Amino acid sequence: MIAIISDIHSNTDALEAVLADIAGRNVEQIICLGDVVGYGPQPKQCMELVMDNASVTLMGNHDYAVLYEPSKFNAGAENACFWTRQQIEQETNPKKRARFWDFISSMPVKHVIRFDRADLAEVVFVHGSPRRPVNEYIFPDDIYSNPGKIQSIFERFSNLCFVGHTHVPGVFLDSPDFYSPEEIEGVFEIDPGRKALINVGSVGQPRDRDPRACYAILEEDKVRFIRVAYDVETAVTKVLAVPELDNYLGNRLKEGR
Repeated sequence: MIAIISDIHSNTDALEAVLADIAGRNVEQIICLGDVVGYGPQPKQCMELVMDNASVTLMGNHDYAVLYEPSKFNAGAENACFWTRQQIEQETNPKKRARFWDFISSMPVKHVIRFDRADLAEVVFVHGSPRRPVNEYIFPDDIYSNPGKIQSIFERFSNLCFVGHTHVPGVFLDSPDFYSPEEIEGVFEIDPGRKALINVGSVGQPRDRDPRACYAILEEDKVRFIRVAYDVETAVTKVLAVPELDNYLGNRLKEGR
């Protein structure tokens, strides 16, 4: 079994709760789809936890923005990126500082696992989409407003593709259709003859009106969505304590938006 986490956004309280939940399951490895940093108050702590626990960590748009420059970010997100960069630069231990920068700069944009199975030969992992791995959003409404986009995206992978980025979990099919975890009772049964694109949701900043952390587990023949409660109030307090971070970045956690 593979646990897939994404969009942690410097929220240590949520990440620790998810890692504790994963530890109680028969998980063989953890794959992180990116956005380890950005928005939240504890970027270094989250990077250390991901470095120590994930076998693969992909580059998200916020990781990219901290390493290079934020592009098309709102003011709050942009300020959080600059503040995050400052936190890394102000790390007093030169080895730890170098480790943080090495970690971000070496993040791949795509990961592929190939299985010796006729029914599931290849699983693709990206942050945004298989078409533009770092920064393309795939929204549930796209199945109605932009079906051509969905068709183009599905042409870029063969079996299963896991994404994050929107912070909204669910399953896209090439019909096109979208199913939230609630609609499928938290479990997606893999159909060997049909492609599926799966958004695993967000650990540190859910946006589906459920404040609990979200991640997914790839099992032999299914994908299971997991929700984990954590101390949201403590996470909010940590954001509010940092003047450089907009208060809404904390307050939104209470409503899962």
